[in-house]
Amino acid sequence: MSSVVVLGAQWGDEGKGKIVDYLAQKADAVVRYSGGSNAGHTVVANDVSYKLRLLPSGVLFEDKINVLGNGVVINPGVVLDEIEGMKAKGIPCKNLVISDRAHVVLPYHQRLDELQEAALGAKKIGTTKGGIGPCYMDKVARVGIRMCDLMELDTFAAKLEANLRAKNEIITKIYGGEPFEYIKILKEYLNYSERLRPYVEDTFVVMDELFRAKKKVLFEGAQATFLDIDHGTYPYVTSSNPTAGNAATGSGAGPRNIGHVIGVVKAYTTRVGEGPFVTELFDTDGLGMKIRERGHEYGTVTGRPRRCGWLDALMVHYSARLNSLSSLAITRLDILDKMPYLKMCVGYKLDGKLLKRIPASLKTLARVEPIYEEFDGWMEDTSGIRKYKDLPLAARRYLDRISQVAGVEIGIVSVGPNREQTIVLKDPF
Repeated sequence: MSSVVVLGAQWGDEGKGKIVDYLAQKADAVVRYSGGSNAGHTVVANDVSYKLRLLPSGVLFEDKINVLGNGVVINPGVVLDEIEGMKAKGIPCKNLVISDRAHVVLPYHQRLDELQEAALGAKKIGTTKGGIGPCYMDKVARVGIRMCDLMELDTFAAKLEANLRAKNEIITKIYGGEPFEYIKILKEYLNYSERLRPYVEDTFVVMDELFRAKKKVLFEGAQATFLDIDHGTYPYVTSSNPTAGNAATGSGAGPRNIGHVIGVVKAYTTRVGEGPFVTELFDTDGLGMKIRERGHEYGTVTGRPRRCGWLDALMVHYSARLNSLSSLAITRLDILDKMPYLKMCVGYKLDGKLLKRIPASLKTLARVEPIYEEFDGWMEDTSGIRKYKDLPLAARRYLDRISQVAGVEIGIVSVGPNREQTIVLKDPF
């Protein structure tokens, strides 16, 4: 099967954009199937850095079809800014297709996101305040506005008026905020409508034609497994399903069209926002800060510093089973080049007993103790290595143990942000 799903196996920020960009060289189409502009993918090509929020990472290739599927929520202003920014760098975005069934993020979604986070106080989720959660709430409540609605003046106007009436009640009477003006939003979004019209179509048809023609399709996940609304560390999660099963639902591809599934794993663990983090480094010895600064671990979208910790291989094992991973892509190995030693969590203990699973209860998860194995650091520069056998022995021992605990073979190792800084053990295409 010539289709590949690339998804995050941790809490996001694993370097999925780099892996998708690398694999896109052999793909015919790149498909984003979940999330919204709360995602942040950084792709480096020819030493130029491209920071993407909504556009699929395959957009750098003019000969690839790039699809924003029905499972994505679209902020029109953000995607148009991205398109213009890419054009300014010589990337035409001419093969971009946006699903007419994708839901639209509106200003009241963003305002509600901000107000809801503020009301939670110390129990805040840590969202990007981009309106993604409230947009998905409207989708599930069946009052959402889709791209096909935005393309029809009368439909959009009627739905906006009804929604705004209800949202202004919540904003003013529950949160004490300022109401929105109907006409102002209407004019702004009708302008977006005309600029986006050339890109909007039924992406189910696009997907069906791709598979019937036996094209190579690359599915790009946003966020990651432990941010999944069903399977992540709820409620400190995103509002969609980044896991492999949603590659079909969020794009209109039939499940039998899904072939290889790659889990992207950062060689250590990070997370942004609130929630439990079993292997977090609290910097009693400065190693967490060392990883953060060497890895430039700051959010692509928000700029927030990421929490850093040792690799939690039990998380990777969970992701492997949940997503039916075919192989792992280990990223940012080079960031660990100057670490004198490393630790890897290979299991959890609770009240002195070994756990065979990751608890759903956050109260329980907060009490678990990581079972660590310690590894020698390699203290060598790996950024120029292109063959697995040429990696330092200590690095290979570390990588081999990740594979062993996860129960999945390693297919790719990334030793830097550029395309060429990639070691391929197994080509999924």
